[in-house]
Amino acid sequence: MELNRRLLKEATDQGLLTEPQAERLWQFLAERAQDRPRFSFTHILYYFGGLIAIGAMTLFMTLGWEQFGGWGLFTIALLYALAGLGLTEHFLRKRLAIPAGILAAFVVALTPLAVYGLQHALGLWAEGRDYRDYHAYIDWRWLLMELTTLAIGAILLWRYRLPFLVMPVAITLWYMSMDLAPFLFGWEDYSWELRRLVSLWFGLLITLLAFWVDLRTRQDKDFAFWLYLFGVVAFWCGLTLMKSDNELSKFLYFCINLLMIGVGAVLSRRVFVVFGGLGSAGYLGYLAYDVFKDSLLFPFLLTAIGLAVIYLGILWQRHETSISLKLRALLPEPLRELIERRH
Repeated sequence: MELNRRLLKEATDQGLLTEPQAERLWQFLAERAQDRPRFSFTHILYYFGGLIAIGAMTLFMTLGWEQFGGWGLFTIALLYALAGLGLTEHFLRKRLAIPAGILAAFVVALTPLAVYGLQHALGLWAEGRDYRDYHAYIDWRWLLMELTTLAIGAILLWRYRLPFLVMPVAITLWYMSMDLAPFLFGWEDYSWELRRLVSLWFGLLITLLAFWVDLRTRQDKDFAFWLYLFGVVAFWCGLTLMKSDNELSKFLYFCINLLMIGVGAVLSRRVFVVFGGLGSAGYLGYLAYDVFKDSLLFPFLLTAIGLAVIYLGILWQRHETSISLKLRALLPEPLRELIERRH
C-alpha cells in the first residue's frame, strides 16, 4: 500500500495520529523516498536527460567523430569522464543520489570510447570496424573494451554504491556474452541455435547473479534490478526462440513461464511476471489457433480455468498471512529476509 497525505489525514481524523505527528512522519517518509526511483516528473527528467547524454556517446555516435583520430577520441572521453566524476561528487554532496548515479553511469558508458580511441592511437586497432559498430555488430575485438568497462563499473560501484551503475555493467555483460561465443566456438559454428543457447544460459546466469545480489543486499537501494531485467530478457528470448518440435517441449515452455510468474510474485519482481505472462499467453494462443482450432469446448474450458484461478486468488487473500508465515518458516533465513524486505 502506498502511503500518501490522504491516508495520513484519515489516520489523524480517526485519532490514530496527531497533526504534528502526521506532518513529522510525512517529512521523514519524503526524505527517505527522495533517493528512491519513482514515476515522478522530476525523476523522469533525470533519467530522460541522462539517457540522452549516455546515448550521445554510445548508440547515437556518428561516423564524423572518427575525424578526431585516436588521441582525439581518447582525450574527449577522458575530459567527459572527469566532468562526469566531478558532477557525481557534487550531486552526492547535495544529497542528490539519483542524478549522481546517472552521471556515474555516464562515466562507465564512456569507457568503450576511451579504450577504442587509445587502441587507435597506439596502432593496436585492426581496420574494418568503427566505434559506432560496437552497439550493432558482434565481434571479438570488442572484448578488451568490454572488460575495461566492467572493471571501471566495478570500481565506481565500490566507490559510490549507486544502483544505476549496475545498468551499464549489465549491458556490457550482455554484449560480452554475444562477443565471446564466436571467439570461443568460431564463426563457422556460431549458428542461430548456438546464439539462442548462449542467450538462454547467459540470461539464467545473470538472473542467478541478481538473486545472489538481492540476498546480499541489506539496504533500501535496489542493486539487483538491472541484472534481473537483462537476465530475464535474455533467458526468456533464448527460451522462446528455441525450436520445439513436439507438444511436450511446448508444454514445458508453458510450465517454465508459469514458474516465472510464481517467482516474480514471491520476489516482487515484475519483470518475471511480465515475461512469464507473455509466454503463457503465447502458449494458450497456440492451443487456441493450432491444437484446438476446431474445438467447441476449449473456450469454455479456458474460461473455467480462468475463473478457478480467480477463486484461488480469493482463497489466497483470505488465508495469505497464515500460509505465508508457515511457508516462510521453512525457508533459509537469508531468503526469508529477502522476501520480507521485498514485501
